[in-house]
Amino acid sequence: MDLLPGVGSIGYGVPSRSSSLPFAIGHAGTPFLRPPTTDTNLTVAMAAIYFVMSTFWALRYNGPIGLVKHIFGVKLKTSKWFFPPLLLLFIFIGLTEMISIVIVRPVALAMRLYGNIFGGENLLTMTLTHKPLILGVLSSLPFYFFELLVCFLQAFVFAMLTIAFVGTLCTPSAEEENGH
Repeated sequence: MDLLPGVGSIGYGVPSRSSSLPFAIGHAGTPFLRPPTTDTNLTVAMAAIYFVMSTFWALRYNGPIGLVKHIFGVKLKTSKWFFPPLLLLFIFIGLTEMISIVIVRPVALAMRLYGNIFGGENLLTMTLTHKPLILGVLSSLPFYFFELLVCFLQAFVFAMLTIAFVGTLCTPSAEEENGH
């Protein structure tokens, strides 16, 4: 969306004194159309939808008790003497996993998408402000193609990370696969 002409560049701003055009502005401080992923609200909303849906699917697949066992349960067969220290270790690992599921994964999804798209938009803005204008347009052409590739790649990465994160919550443990 941010590669379309006029998106992010047409709007309200400070009038340009150097231009002979009557309504020319130096920079669109408040654009009429703004690329949606350059705003953290959309990327955080997408990550929140991921979190809610992945929690729903994990609870539906594992059940509440099964999900707790999946996250905190001891996943090794051991003797009764080694079970208590392993239980403490797996509780610590489960707490770390809970921090990952609740905080790290949604923030990583949101900030990764936001940062890459916002950085690309700033790169294009910097190349288009070169003087003379023809030099700015020519120097920005390779970056337009690069940004098109980055946009498709970020959509793919967001989808694959979401699938991987949900897959880790909805996979059977080794004991369930062996029929125990």
